[in-house]
Amino acid sequence: MPVFNTVNTLDYGLIGLYFVIIIWVGIYAARQNKNTDEYFKGGGHIPWIIAGLSNWVSGYSAFMFVAAAGFTYLNGIGAAVIFTSAFWAYLVGYAIFGKLWRRARLSSPLHFLTRRFSPSTTYFYSITAIIPQIVGIGQGLYILCIFISTALGFNERTFDLGFAVVSGFELSIILVGTVMVVYSVIGGLWAAVLSDTVQAIIITVMTLIIFPLSFFYLGEGGGFMAGFTRLLNEAPADYFKLSGDTAKPLFLLAYLINVMLGYNVSWALVQRYMSVADERDTKKMALLCAFFSVFGPLLWILPVMGSRIIFPDMNALWPSFAVPAEASFVSLALMLLPHGLIGFVVSAILSATLGQANDAFNWLSATITRDMYVPLKKRWFGDEPSDKSQLRVARLTMFIVGGLGVWVALYIPKLGGAFQFALQFYSLTAAFMMPVALGILYRRTPWWSGIASCSAAVITGLTLMMLGVWKEDAFARNMISESIAALVVFFGSAYWFNQDDPKHAELRKFEKDLRTPAFGEGEHLQASSLKAYALIGKICLIIGLVLIASVFTPSTPIAPAWLNIIAGAMCTTLGVAILYLTRGQHESREESAS
Repeated sequence: MPVFNTVNTLDYGLIGLYFVIIIWVGIYAARQNKNTDEYFKGGGHIPWIIAGLSNWVSGYSAFMFVAAAGFTYLNGIGAAVIFTSAFWAYLVGYAIFGKLWRRARLSSPLHFLTRRFSPSTTYFYSITAIIPQIVGIGQGLYILCIFISTALGFNERTFDLGFAVVSGFELSIILVGTVMVVYSVIGGLWAAVLSDTVQAIIITVMTLIIFPLSFFYLGEGGGFMAGFTRLLNEAPADYFKLSGDTAKPLFLLAYLINVMLGYNVSWALVQRYMSVADERDTKKMALLCAFFSVFGPLLWILPVMGSRIIFPDMNALWPSFAVPAEASFVSLALMLLPHGLIGFVVSAILSATLGQANDAFNWLSATITRDMYVPLKKRWFGDEPSDKSQLRVARLTMFIVGGLGVWVALYIPKLGGAFQFALQFYSLTAAFMMPVALGILYRRTPWWSGIASCSAAVITGLTLMMLGVWKEDAFARNMISESIAALVVFFGSAYWFNQDDPKHAELRKFEKDLRTPAFGEGEHLQASSLKAYALIGKICLIIGLVLIASVFTPSTPIAPAWLNIIAGAMCTTLGVAILYLTRGQHESREESAS
């Protein structure tokens, strides 16, 4: 039976320190939020590196280390095909979608629907998106708490709260959900992208360390390559071939459609493309994300494949989990990492998932505030609400949606494993994004085509699901049938397109904007960008020094404390480099000004 280093007092202290850092980031972000434009899209001044890392890590949260790790443990190398497929989507974003979204000149992500289709389409999407987003937030929280309750070592315990007795897993959902709501309400988009960048750094450092450690452990003293050889020799049959779902062409096609939509027209990504200075930065951002979408997953996919040999019976290790394989990466981290690193790893994955929830909160509250509350108040009362009033509505929206997401997370364990639930969820909600992708690429359809094609896709997916058609491949069924329905109705509606229709006046302006390059004016690197880089540098320096100091903590032969020095040195070096480069830029600006 392996020995796991569950979180101890030191790790709790480091988790506390990490949240102090996050609060520091929130306070900094709050100072940037002088108005709703800053709150919802960073005023268009977020540096492309920070926006890119934020976007990458927001899709690289606990889902990857829990649900996707479970899929990898069971299916082998096919996971590499699945979980690096975002690379191709980001290349399409580099060539097409990035510049179009920046040229769209939107005040909120769903403002696109008003400009391309009609205000009615925005209302339709806003209302119908609320429930899927609540379910999505609950799903992310549920997956995260599998990791958290396991790492903290109280998954099997029960707690009496006075009004109810809950399991350790349920308590983690309640506590983390509360932090998630408060964190999201305070900081807006600046808080999300800055904390995401810190998480990206810590997660990369962690996986760079776990990757070689896993294979040294597998090698049993024979070295790194001996570990690879052992994996090749002892892995199950077909572990290095496409098998299971990954061997099904229709599944791969459906997953590719899902990825292309999720990484090019998701509202959170649209918000990132809106937040950078100009369309040149969207290209840089997309290329950065493409690189990390291959490099990042391979750093955890190969160790998780090795865990199939290290932990051959996950059911015996984690009998309480619906899918014990989903604890495979967590088990590696708890066995191979020393105290200190464990504390920061738990914090980073916790905060990464909170950042993912923040993305959902931010665009949804932006939509309800700017695309529903503001126009309705103007229509009913004749005046536009103040920025202060809009911020109150946005924060109240985040609070309500977050509370409902916590409630959903408590019920997800009854619905099966995290990965299968995620596939079902995304396959049903993808119908909402198909008209978005079609609408920005082809604009010769009437104002009602978005509602019609989305409705056709949703009705098709739900009908096939209720009838039980092809239920053994529900993900492929939903994705492919909804895509076909949306395509047929969308392009079929072009027959009724009338360019001179008064309802297409905004569409004509929108098309003109899409033909007009969105290049920034004046100085490209804003003072706020320099301050953001400097803040990231200081945080890296603090984390690095604390990790180096953790070398004096108790350790085991498998997880020696000196690993903290390696991780700390990496963070410290990065922090010093960022501060040095930032200071050089600041001095150059001062010299130019004088």
